Amino acid sequence: MSKLINGKFKLILIIVIALFVLITGGLLFYLNGLGAVDKNNEEPVIVNIPQGSGASYIVEILDENGLVKNKTCAKINARIGGYNSLQANTYVFSQSMTLTEMFKAINTGDFDYLSKEKLTIREGLTIPQTADAIAAELPFTKEELMAKWADKEYLKQLINEYWFITDDVLNEDIKYPLEGYFYPETYFITEEEPTIESITVMMLDMMDKQLEPIKKDIKASGFSIHELLTLASIVEKESSNVPDAMTEVAGVFINRINQGISLGSDVTVNYIFEKTGVELTMEQLDSNNKYNTRKFVGLPPGPICTVNMLAIDSVLNYKDTDYMFFYATPEGEIIFSKTITEHNKAVDDHPWTSEQAE
Repeated sequence: MSKLINGKFKLILIIVIALFVLITGGLLFYLNGLGAVDKNNEEPVIVNIPQGSGASYIVEILDENGLVKNKTCAKINARIGGYNSLQANTYVFSQSMTLTEMFKAINTGDFDYLSKEKLTIREGLTIPQTADAIAAELPFTKEELMAKWADKEYLKQLINEYWFITDDVLNEDIKYPLEGYFYPETYFITEEEPTIESITVMMLDMMDKQLEPIKKDIKASGFSIHELLTLASIVEKESSNVPDAMTEVAGVFINRINQGISLGSDVTVNYIFEKTGVELTMEQLDSNNKYNTRKFVGLPPGPICTVNMLAIDSVLNYKDTDYMFFYATPEGEIIFSKTITEHNKAVDDHPWTSEQAE
């Protein structure tokens, strides 16, 4: 009997030990699978987490960016990790970070893992304003930035490196060659000693990331990249306060282009004189500058500000209407009209005061 008991005890002990080894081994495998892909690789990887992304989908995004060591382990963690407040944003990770560290940042919006500067470039900024924003955060002057962005040899280098930058930026009529090519976003600077070149590449890389998925749509639109960004920038400036109207505003401009009528946009004239209001003198409205879309038919030589995907999409997916005019009222409304008579009535019914126009 004792031999039988000893035999059963040994069997139970073996099973317990086997289960312990199996569970321990599985746990170690799981934890290892959540580790860093490469502890020594701190090269920044910009990751965009779209609105409404669940934990499992975020694992797919991280994996596509080469940040997941073991996808199976990551998927399990996504299910059991308790991530209930995942926040859409643009993050800067690296292969030296663990999956847990990245999910903590996404789940809390905590950017403490970034010890360097944060740089926000808003949509609607001109090149001088963009230079101001960068100079306020990083050790460069506005003049240094603008000189670099106007350097012909540097521009030619960028043309060779980026598919969406073409010889159009070398046009002598362009005010600022890289206007409209920097994507508006919040950037996190992870370099110890960032350079003007590295900051420029960071913003252009983000534009590349946005444009790459819509290459076919751009080609189907009939616009070149430069033309698309140019029109999108005008739409951005004309309707940024009423984003729901962007597709209709874009439709009006496309109708006018198709009918060979000047765009008649005050914001392009503002751009010439670096004004922000809507009150322009007759002398300014009669300027011979090629950005004067009240005087010249077609698009101006280039974009007039930074543009995000909302403005770009509004041009690619514009609303097809019979409208030929629109008017932005002081009350923040945009009134669309089919005839000049209707348009003039909208202007008369909603006049701007001198104070409002500034």
